[in-house]
Amino acid sequence: MPKLYHYIEKRGITLIFDDLYQQQRIEKGKALFALGKNPYRHNILKDTSTKEFLECYAYVGESELKRDETKRNTVVGRIKFLRHMGKAAFAKIEDEQGLLQIYFSRESIGEEWFEEAKKLVEVGDIISVTGFPFVTKTGELSLHAMSLEVATKSIIPLPEKFHGLQDKELRYRRRYLDMIMNADVRKTFKIRSRIVSEIRHFFEERDFLEVETPMMHPIAGGANAKPFVTHHNALGVDRYLRIAPELYLKRLVVGGFEAVFEINRNFRNEGMDQTHNPEFTMIEFYWAYHTYHDLMELTEQMFDVLLKKLKLPRKLPYGEMEIDFSKPFRKIGFKEALHEIGGVPLAILEDTKAIIAFIRAKGFSVDEKLSLGKLYEELFDLFVEEKLIDPTFIMDYPIEISPLARRSETNPDIAERFELFIAGREIANGFNELNDPIDQYGRFAKQLEAKQSGDDEAHEMDEDYVYALGYGLPPTAGQGLGIDRLTMLLTNELSIKDVILFPAMKPLNDNDEINKEEE
Repeated sequence: MPKLYHYIEKRGITLIFDDLYQQQRIEKGKALFALGKNPYRHNILKDTSTKEFLECYAYVGESELKRDETKRNTVVGRIKFLRHMGKAAFAKIEDEQGLLQIYFSRESIGEEWFEEAKKLVEVGDIISVTGFPFVTKTGELSLHAMSLEVATKSIIPLPEKFHGLQDKELRYRRRYLDMIMNADVRKTFKIRSRIVSEIRHFFEERDFLEVETPMMHPIAGGANAKPFVTHHNALGVDRYLRIAPELYLKRLVVGGFEAVFEINRNFRNEGMDQTHNPEFTMIEFYWAYHTYHDLMELTEQMFDVLLKKLKLPRKLPYGEMEIDFSKPFRKIGFKEALHEIGGVPLAILEDTKAIIAFIRAKGFSVDEKLSLGKLYEELFDLFVEEKLIDPTFIMDYPIEISPLARRSETNPDIAERFELFIAGREIANGFNELNDPIDQYGRFAKQLEAKQSGDDEAHEMDEDYVYALGYGLPPTAGQGLGIDRLTMLLTNELSIKDVILFPAMKPLNDNDEINKEEE
């Protein structure tokens, strides 16, 4: 037995594994050590996955003997089910690829070890089994084990509910347990990884250059959001966790890169709900000598590729909705959407008092001090957004709420900007980039006034970025797209916590009963 066990016992150190069943399993681990069988080995060979075994030996079911004793394969997996039948036993073991039934007996692994294994090997343990394929009397292709070894002894018993955990709180806090018990969870995160990979390939194939920009910024910028603040000890200054990489990526376009993208982590010190996590993933990309119309076309192409690569239907279920990707994405102006989709009378759109009265008449509260642009946002959020089920580009936003977007040459109150909405929520935001340094400085100044008036989400003044624009930013269009929300959409998950491996959670108090689902 390792000296560590003796040390812990001698010192009387209280283990975190203080449950009776956990203590019993620790004792079984000690018993395995005593038998010369280290239950935490590292020289375990796995030459075949469960999926490979089932695919490779499918022919055995059609053979006369229903077995092929000339074959030998080693499969490693976690025991999810175990049933002893006197002199033999059946088990289901699971690896990343799936489940496989195994059979072992006194004769196959030896009487002495079989009797010990009956007492010491249990559900939750990770085992290595070597044997040949055969088909049981019930017709199930299985592995007839000739040897069985414990690779890892599980101290904590798995929940009894074989179908998986039901307590959402526990699932998010102990994602590792969630993944052990729910194969569908592992599938979701495999799809997420595939989505990121396909997006990366999509842009690389179109000659975009993937880059990395700083995670800690001297000035919080690139989006209207409240940042997280940290302190850099060596420099003796505060830094802000990135709320968006936008201003750095556009500096690169100034420097001569004409097509760049970054798949990045962003941090926003804001509220949490079904679609918001303080730490999230986006792709941002910038394309010189192209317009926001080109971005919309590119985005449609990207969705087309993703649906094909993931083999998803063109009419995609999402909750109780059905999203139609079979037709071109709808495009509609911001004000037109307020009227046609939201039912807001066109006659009131230039009158702040009339807008406030309209909102209140619909039963909603509204701040009388809001500017016209902010009131437009309120109207959109209240009466339009949730109705945008099929993919819809909302275009030409008010300039006031688009501090980094290029001003329209035909209407100075309009920004050449769009947002993509699907299933009633924003998926992407793009626009023709403002490349006039004088105009940009003026907008930053207005944002700074708003921040000084109490708007925590307003932009800071970034003089270096304005200075960079002074060297000349080519005509450029840029876009950000949320990977988490996109994954939710393509996997039919209704909460952002279900597509983030380790979502932010409120700290537990001593009185919280997180273990109740495991008992």
